[in-house]
Amino acid sequence: MTENVVPLVKSPLTGAEPEVTPTVLTVVPDAPPAPLVPLWVRSGRAVKTAATHENTKSAARAVARHSLYTFNGGRIVARRTWDGKTGARYERMIRTAEAAGNVEAAEEWEERLTRFRQARHHRRMDLLHSPVEAAKGIAVGTGVSIGVLVALGVVMAINNHDVTDVITPLKATIEFIALLIRVVQVIWGPSLIVGPLFALLALWAVGSKQQAAPAWALPANVRNGEGEPITPSIVVKALRDLGVPALRNAIKEMGDAGASMLGPIRIAGCGVEVDVTLPSGVSTIEVQNRRRKLAENLSRHEHEVFITIPTAARTVRLWVADSGALDEPIGPSPLVTDGTMTADYTKGRAPWGQDLRGDMAALSVYQRHLLITGLSNQGKTVALRSLALWLALDKSVQFWIGDLKGIGDWKMFDGLANVLIQGPTDDHVIQVTEMVEDAVEEMNRRIQAPPGTVFPALIVIVDEAQMAFMCPVVDDEKRPYGGSKATSRYFMAVRKIHNQGRAVNVLMWQGTQDPTDQNLPKLVREGAHTRASLALGTESQARMALGDKAVDGGAAPNLLRPGLDRGTLVVASDGVQIPAGQASITVRTHYIDDDAAEVITARAKAMRSGITTLRVVDKGEERDPLADVAAVLGDEARVLTQDVLKRLAVLDADAYGAWSFIDLKRVLDGTGAEPYKSDGRMVVGAERLSRAFTNRDSDGSASAAE
Repeated sequence: MTENVVPLVKSPLTGAEPEVTPTVLTVVPDAPPAPLVPLWVRSGRAVKTAATHENTKSAARAVARHSLYTFNGGRIVARRTWDGKTGARYERMIRTAEAAGNVEAAEEWEERLTRFRQARHHRRMDLLHSPVEAAKGIAVGTGVSIGVLVALGVVMAINNHDVTDVITPLKATIEFIALLIRVVQVIWGPSLIVGPLFALLALWAVGSKQQAAPAWALPANVRNGEGEPITPSIVVKALRDLGVPALRNAIKEMGDAGASMLGPIRIAGCGVEVDVTLPSGVSTIEVQNRRRKLAENLSRHEHEVFITIPTAARTVRLWVADSGALDEPIGPSPLVTDGTMTADYTKGRAPWGQDLRGDMAALSVYQRHLLITGLSNQGKTVALRSLALWLALDKSVQFWIGDLKGIGDWKMFDGLANVLIQGPTDDHVIQVTEMVEDAVEEMNRRIQAPPGTVFPALIVIVDEAQMAFMCPVVDDEKRPYGGSKATSRYFMAVRKIHNQGRAVNVLMWQGTQDPTDQNLPKLVREGAHTRASLALGTESQARMALGDKAVDGGAAPNLLRPGLDRGTLVVASDGVQIPAGQASITVRTHYIDDDAAEVITARAKAMRSGITTLRVVDKGEERDPLADVAAVLGDEARVLTQDVLKRLAVLDADAYGAWSFIDLKRVLDGTGAEPYKSDGRMVVGAERLSRAFTNRDSDGSASAAE
């Protein structure tokens, strides 16, 4: 690099040099040229790029796939031909039956093989005599044909008066045969070329239908297996690759590659169902514990495969959903679509939802306590409320409801339920506990009634019951409202109803979250006849919710997907039809929103004579006994005095909890609304009570009606 300095030029007038900074020019030599890449290197890179391009890979896979379709299609056809011509099929079935220990099936297949061999021997013996018989047949047929043609020619000659017509039919026949020979000569050459092509095409079609190519050569959508139909070969392969050595070895030893293990694959709702008889040495629990791997081997998600244990020994029942089918809604409830539907507590069944087969899952609630549990926001309240909405269409059923969530999920039962408590505070828990204790008293009253007395159903519903069990408040006698000890008021009240309530149609329905021994004691959860669970977190919670028998039989609410499987219940109950041999059933419940629930309860209210819903009020409020009696009567013409006392106790336990008939009579005496007998029982009349209010004195007292 060199530097050239440009000299300054003096001014011609002053001779002074201008004050200009000298400009320094820097001359930079040319950069060295880039090294040349050899041609063979550039060609190699181009070849590598072309060889690794996705289009090249796709083309290579396509060539390999279609070539293997043809080759393996030939193998399949050859195997089928060999099976048809020999006794190989029967021998495979005999070995399979022997491997499974089924002696009767082995003997039956051996007898079939003997019959096949005898029939084949007769066919071969017939072939020895067939050439002679064929020659005789050809000779006789030819002679008869010539005779017929000659006779026809004679007829033509007589008719045409020309003796040459005698040979006309023979001549025409010979010319036709010559024409056929010429046609064959023309098409013989092309047939030698086209025939093998058609044969290869047929072999390719067989291989293509069976997907007879390695997985890497198959198209991307087939390699992924998304939505792949369930076939016997896929099921056997999934079981073989399950990681159970005894199962894998048994399948290899079977002559039919394990096909005899499978029962028929049946369409079952939005999926298929198949029974698998496991070989000796393989237990059903080994398959159950590998549910996820089995689902992946079947190209399904874990929640799309259900494994249950039927009655047959060493058998598992697989239900495999169509890919993505469980994510589709099941449609509206019949309660919403059928405006004429009614309910029957004794003989009817609630249309709760659909099972996995797509059939209606209907639940009988007759004399069955109910428990629904699951994680938060999985549809527990809606599932519980759906049963209550159906039962509300039986006008004889009474409801006492405690909603400890208190956000209005049960508000549509206002005017339908006899008691409705809504709120999440400890005060609401106390009120709900007292409601359940009142139900115990009602149960005891019914038990003491004369034998044969029939009582209407009383459904006591507590939603978010875990709040009652976890309540830390104690009463004046130091007894806790919550807990699971013998001193717990809520716990003991529920236990009493579980023990004796069903006999007199006093039933306990509870909904609770995230079950543990603290918020759902063992004695309470095991007292429910119908136990249902939404998605749960662990298997131990599933056992708490449904019991050991159901979980050991395949029930797995802990494998449901929180959020995605909202409203899907695993149910263990004799009130719903469960396939023989199973301990539970999976039900996808109908979703009934608040607006639809309002419509249903409006129909239920129209069926009844009118109900005044009691709500627990604040403690210590000054009461007007006469007004409270009028309030609990509601729109009814007359109410039994015993029922009036119960309703007053629910209205305010502190004010009216200890009342007897004498206290009620004392308040009503002198008002003109005194209790009187109707059909042999003491009642309070609404019309008389209304006149008593009209005739009240200015100081608030009531005078007797004129």
